[in-house]
Amino acid sequence: AMKLLCRARDRGLEKALDNKLIQLCKEAIEHKKLVRIDDFPIRNINRTAGTMLSSEVARRYGLQGLPDNTIQIKMRGSAGQSFGAFLAHGITLTLEGDANDYVGKGISGGRIIIFPPKDATYIPEENIIVGNTLLYGAISGEVFFRGLAGERFAVRNSGVSAVVEGVGDHGCEYMTGGRIVVLGKTGRNFAGGMSGGLAYVWDKEGDFANHCNPTMVDLVPVVEEGDKKELKTLIEKHAQFTGSTVAKGILENWNSVLSQFIKVYPRDYRLVLEEAARIASEKKETAEEVVH
Repeated sequence: AMKLLCRARDRGLEKALDNKLIQLCKEAIEHKKLVRIDDFPIRNINRTAGTMLSSEVARRYGLQGLPDNTIQIKMRGSAGQSFGAFLAHGITLTLEGDANDYVGKGISGGRIIIFPPKDATYIPEENIIVGNTLLYGAISGEVFFRGLAGERFAVRNSGVSAVVEGVGDHGCEYMTGGRIVVLGKTGRNFAGGMSGGLAYVWDKEGDFANHCNPTMVDLVPVVEEGDKKELKTLIEKHAQFTGSTVAKGILENWNSVLSQFIKVYPRDYRLVLEEAARIASEKKETAEEVVH
């Protein structure tokens, strides 16, 4: 009976792509030495690529992980589900190709970059490159997708920064933290149940308000210097990492395009930030009084 139980529970982990990645990244895992892997093939039968590798990193270094970019893996092909799930800090996964659902699920500090093949004949910003329910429950890290994502993008995201060129329905649903930049259209019910974090949406057509769920968020222009800087930095990184022509076009016409961006600002989050700012300024005034 025990044998049968073991067989029933066989997850096929010995066949996982990560076994090879763990071998190749041994120096990084054990001695924090830089490891670069180029042109590593991946197919859609390879699920949760990077997750077992991340568990090795987390086992040794906890949530802090490795220093940024210690492990750099460039892959080519079509990734299966949950590509880069729970990806640890210090690991950068770059994929030239496309990926299925749940990319970056629970990502915990890593970086994921996905763009179409160099010789692709289609227009990236008009085609889906990644599936549904991306960054589900994501904690921290950075993600850049050159192309469109499916439905339920960044659901329950609590701290990841991500740039994408368009999303389906229910984007940023139940989001509690992080920064999402959408350089294009969104589906309906954007920001449903969104209580924290910020989203910046390029409302080129001027119809975004019709797609957004206004129950918990306000839509405001991007006017604060801190917001402008944050948005521009993320778009610059997107251009640098993915070669996005959309991002480059925005940056070249920054002053005229900025007014087309909308900041999606959860009301509860805004109250917390404003209260924190008020307390900080009161403390500063008190400190100045003491000095005088």
